[in-house]
Amino acid sequence: MSEQQQNEAEEQQKEQQTAENAAAEETAANASDNTEEAPAAEETQQPSELELAQKKIDELNDKYLRLSAEYDNYRKRTLKEKSDMLKSAGADILVGILPVVDDFERALAHMTDAQNVDSLREGVELIYKKFNEYLGKRGMTVIETEGKDFDTDIHEAITKIPAPTPEMKGKVIDCVQKGYKLNDKVVRFAKVVVGE
Repeated sequence: MSEQQQNEAEEQQKEQQTAENAAAEETAANASDNTEEAPAAEETQQPSELELAQKKIDELNDKYLRLSAEYDNYRKRTLKEKSDMLKSAGADILVGILPVVDDFERALAHMTDAQNVDSLREGVELIYKKFNEYLGKRGMTVIETEGKDFDTDIHEAITKIPAPTPEMKGKVIDCVQKGYKLNDKVVRFAKVVVGE
């Protein structure tokens, strides 16, 4: 190989090495640019993640406020319905009593000119029977007392007297005021006299 060819080969090698160095420098520059860009990209992502989290918080807060308002409206509506029901609950019972009141008014009107006391008594007894039937239909029953064992769950002892017979000890001798149950719940205790 001649000297000239050797020089040309060396020059080509130098050019190739220069090109390789330039490529290496460019790659290194790109790598450093990427590392500089990566934090910048992360910085741009962080605010968006923060914004997403803030949006989620706002959505949940809005849902909570709506749910709270809905519950408050529901509570107010049910309280109003309950108070309306309590106001009108007695109306049904009172409407059922009105025919008995009408019968009493008719009986009172006839009392002034009534000649026969027996027919008057019979009329009042019919009204009383009608009223008791109405109470029975509504679940109201009289508490049995005469000759029954004294029971503090349904009876209220007013006084105790000596029992006329040994079998009457601890039993009800007399009922001063009737007691009533409404669907097996005592609404008024029977006031009784108990034998001892």
